[in-house]
Amino acid sequence: MLCACSGEEFKFEDAPQSPESLATRDFSASGLSSSRTANWEPRLGDDQVDEAESTLKEALSLNYEEARALLGRLEYQSGNFEAALQVFQGIDIRGLTPRMTKAIVQRTQQRNPRSKAKVDVIPHILMSMHSVSLLLEAILLKARSLEGLEHFREAAKDCKTVLDIVEPALPEGISGGIGEDCKLQEMFHNALELLPNLWIKAGDLDEAITAYRRALVKPWNLDPQRLANIQKDLAITLLYGAVETSLPHQIQFWGPTTPKSNTEEAILLLLVLMQKAACGEIEWDAEIMDHLSYALSVAGQFELLADHVEQVRPGIYNRAERWYVLALCYAAAGQNESALNLLKKVLGCSEARHKPHILALLLGAKLCSQDPKHAHDGINFARKVIVANHLNEHFMGQAHKFLGVCYGNAARISMSDSERVSFHKESLVSLNYAALNGKEDAEVIFSLSLENAVQRNLDAAFNNAIKYNDMVAESSGKGWKLLALILSAEQRLKDAETITEFALDEAAGLDKLELLRLKAVLQIAQQRPKQAIETYRLLLALIHSPKEPQSQNFVHTKSSNSEVAAERTMGAATWQDLATIYGRFGSWSDAEICVKKAKSIEFYSPRSWHTTGMLFEAQSLYREALVSFSISLSIEPDYVPSIVSTAGILMKFGKHSLPIARSFLMNALRLEPTHHEAWMNLGLISKMEGLLEQAGNFFQAAYELKLTAPVQPFT
Repeated sequence: MLCACSGEEFKFEDAPQSPESLATRDFSASGLSSSRTANWEPRLGDDQVDEAESTLKEALSLNYEEARALLGRLEYQSGNFEAALQVFQGIDIRGLTPRMTKAIVQRTQQRNPRSKAKVDVIPHILMSMHSVSLLLEAILLKARSLEGLEHFREAAKDCKTVLDIVEPALPEGISGGIGEDCKLQEMFHNALELLPNLWIKAGDLDEAITAYRRALVKPWNLDPQRLANIQKDLAITLLYGAVETSLPHQIQFWGPTTPKSNTEEAILLLLVLMQKAACGEIEWDAEIMDHLSYALSVAGQFELLADHVEQVRPGIYNRAERWYVLALCYAAAGQNESALNLLKKVLGCSEARHKPHILALLLGAKLCSQDPKHAHDGINFARKVIVANHLNEHFMGQAHKFLGVCYGNAARISMSDSERVSFHKESLVSLNYAALNGKEDAEVIFSLSLENAVQRNLDAAFNNAIKYNDMVAESSGKGWKLLALILSAEQRLKDAETITEFALDEAAGLDKLELLRLKAVLQIAQQRPKQAIETYRLLLALIHSPKEPQSQNFVHTKSSNSEVAAERTMGAATWQDLATIYGRFGSWSDAEICVKKAKSIEFYSPRSWHTTGMLFEAQSLYREALVSFSISLSIEPDYVPSIVSTAGILMKFGKHSLPIARSFLMNALRLEPTHHEAWMNLGLISKMEGLLEQAGNFFQAAYELKLTAPVQPFT
């Protein structure tokens, strides 16, 4: 702060003197002291006499300006902003500016022992550094007074005058101090800090950013903490100011690596500050980490953010908090396995005596709920959250939601029938509890609908799907798709197609592609292959249509890459479906072309090889079909359609192959208990073996499951 603002008395270069002596002091400094006035007239010419009179008048004028500066300071200190402003307005700053700049130049040269500048015997009178500092303080206090009166734009203009006076005199900046007995440097530093804040209050963020950059572009001998504060304030303004300002050409020092946007510039500033904090040059500031986290998240640089979290000195975060933040970074970067490895440490013995980190546990449960192979770990995470006694209802509802999803996933990978039944039951219990406690959470309702659909509780699934679509204002593609699949499982194929067409009017992107494919599958199920082929043609046209150019932002690039991968998968699935259609009608050449198209997109797709095997089987080429099914299973051993088809081929080889075919079918039912074709083939094997009662039970199960089978799997 300014010395005047703090109530400190200004330190003069000399002892305080009477107003008359102020002019005399500067006059004496020029070599015209009163000790020589007794005999100077005979030695000086008329021109020198005129110059002496001029300098005397300037000294007296300067004395008047200083007096106003001192009086204005007193008024400002007493809080009389209007009175202080009236006093300061009497100072002719515009007329004094050249002299103040010249005084700074000359005085700094005199203090510099390496300067070779010569001082005239009788130079034009120079202002003392005390006078310059006093007037600079007056300008700053005038700006402060205007700020107090809420005239921010005028205050910023006056504050800028300080920079315009000092900066031309020091074009290379301030490499060191310019005199310990002088307040000029302090006044200048205060102006550097004040100016951008005034422009912000005036609502001119462009000027504020320019002022921040002006303070940082040259070395002004700011102490590290003040410099760090300016850098942080500039980064904050760049991030949240909603004004895009490019770097001026004259300060683009980095060539091709020059920041291209406000976000990039802010990230560079914050990275510099993090480096300073890591080295102990400045104090740790949690706000810097918060702003850096936001900036890197916006830019999609999650791995870079994780690197800087790891560089934070020990003691800033406890272990569980550090693991949680790192897991967030890796999960956002798509590295869920790395994130889960960190979060599992929270469940370790070393953290057993500490208070549970609820957010870390919830994140672990959420990540596990997205991958069935981590279902049991997810159950442990969610249970750990639930047993904590200090939870609020929101956390309890979220924990039960993830617990229910993980139970459902665990049921689908369970090898034991009794365990599967138990997990299914626990899944519905947990999801219903979550739905009661989180009535506004649409995702809970969706998960409950999906789990009921998987367990063939179609009425409950339908009601929850309707409720979910109402909650999300009919804007969710996955909600409409689930509703259509539930209707198809109820054999209401026409209604399902109507729902799909309705959803297509509002859908876009990948949702639209998925709904189009579902529409085609529904048309096939209704024995309308020509319409289905036309729908597939439209789907392929959308997949291969030109895309709008994407931003170079990392987040957009990453999102675009994931969309491209999803579109490739959708394209392969479309060609596989077409191959199946042509195969049913015996159009083998067309079917083969479609399979080749699918393999050209995803050669190692188990479904592509499975489709090839189905075509061979339809042509009674059983050995070739068996080879294709084997290749499919070598790519994905648990691919149920190929397991069932392999059993079907083995059944054609005679009774000696029936035990092997039965083992294949039992494995398929372990993976997917509701696969009606597997139950049908089991019935056929039992019938061939003479086990008629068992065959009847298997046929009954196949019939009932087929009545509730959707046209596409729910999951």
